Amino acid sequence: MAMFRGSPEGVAVAILAKAPLPGLAKTRLVPALGAAGAAALQARFITRAVTTARSAAIGPVTLWATPDLHHPLFQTIAGELGVALATQPEGDLGPRMMAALAAAGGPAIVVGTDCPALTPEHLRAAGQALVDGIDAVIIPVDDGGYGLIGLRRPQPALFEGMTWSTSSVMAETRRRLARLALSWREPARLWDVDEPADLDRLASAGLGGLMRWVVGAGPEATALPRQCCPGP
Repeated sequence: MAMFRGSPEGVAVAILAKAPLPGLAKTRLVPALGAAGAAALQARFITRAVTTARSAAIGPVTLWATPDLHHPLFQTIAGELGVALATQPEGDLGPRMMAALAAAGGPAIVVGTDCPALTPEHLRAAGQALVDGIDAVIIPVDDGGYGLIGLRRPQPALFEGMTWSTSSVMAETRRRLARLALSWREPARLWDVDEPADLDRLASAGLGGLMRWVVGAGPEATALPRQCCPGP
């Protein structure tokens, strides 16, 4: 296992998460899973992202919640896994990520919950790049976006005026990094789960357990216990 050779302060990890509410979370998966099933899968993705970040052990972990940090799952995770909670600001994805990066007060990594293939090793590699003096670290995903971005210091120009959720996000981010003369690394390439077709990759990647009991799940499935969501 690769070790993280960071500073005593570490590299903060911010996880942006929508509450696992039917009709709000993973809506593009509703045709395959139903609204409650999509919310149940979101609950598992959230818990997996937090346990992955905690296992990486590179710095403090904050779960940035929307629309309400008082959702039972967020409260359970904060209590049982020992992470801080914060409320995402208004606006599109850009200001939400910028708020999380700025709040860290130092090198920080932001991830979502849609990339279950992300492992502690990926986070350690990203954190080590920042500690080594690289300005930015990004893990692209197959749909043209990215599943992780880390910065040594906030860079608002990377987020302002970006057209999110399109296949051009990663390419435009590279152009902006070059324009700003920032150094960056891309230590891996992963995939995220947004569309019904993406669900097949969970099984092929050995993550099929995240789907267990999801189809037809009732509303109570949005507050899953930690053991339902094994770490990497």
